[in-house]
Amino acid sequence: MKAYIYEHCPFCLRVRMIAGFKNLPMQYAVIMEGDAETPIHLVGKKVVPILQRLDGKYMTESLDIVQYLDHLSEPRYAQGDLNPEIKLWLDGSLKLITKLIVPRFVRADFAEISTPVSRQAFIERETQVFGSLDALFEQSDIYIPMMNKQLAALDVLVDQDEQINLTDFILFPWLRSLSIVAGVQFAPKTLRYMNRIATASKVPLLFDQNL
Repeated sequence: MKAYIYEHCPFCLRVRMIAGFKNLPMQYAVIMEGDAETPIHLVGKKVVPILQRLDGKYMTESLDIVQYLDHLSEPRYAQGDLNPEIKLWLDGSLKLITKLIVPRFVRADFAEISTPVSRQAFIERETQVFGSLDALFEQSDIYIPMMNKQLAALDVLVDQDEQINLTDFILFPWLRSLSIVAGVQFAPKTLRYMNRIATASKVPLLFDQNL
């Protein structure tokens, strides 16, 4: 099987998580930023992640891919319902998370922006959505304290149960994205959770790229 991904993408990370949990022999292909031709050729639109399945067919939508891979063998991981308290926390935090991670992603070291052309394509794409990324980065002193308060509230909600479930595929990718933000403070239970999922999924956190 082959997965077409961006390394920075929280939704692509869900595919990497299930493949890591289940030790699946997955081949990864990074689509470069600015390359619309490849995904359009495969599935008719510019989107990631894309999975080439065992039967050769292609599929999109990260959670659909997770469910497909999860049902290939036991044990199952993406089971249960989304924790409603975690959903509420994410609903109230995603806008803030995005304001912190996007201006750092464009400065970071990911394969899909490893050339000047691809990095510029990424900057232009995100600028269309968020405006000046430099200005957004400079507002970090406002957003980081707000994020730290949100993370303190999350610490009482994080499930310390060793059983992996559907909620982990929703929450962990965003926490992993936040690990690129210098100054963000993960409370003890949250940090233990992050390290546990990162180890089990074989997906490294981004503390080495703190910006």
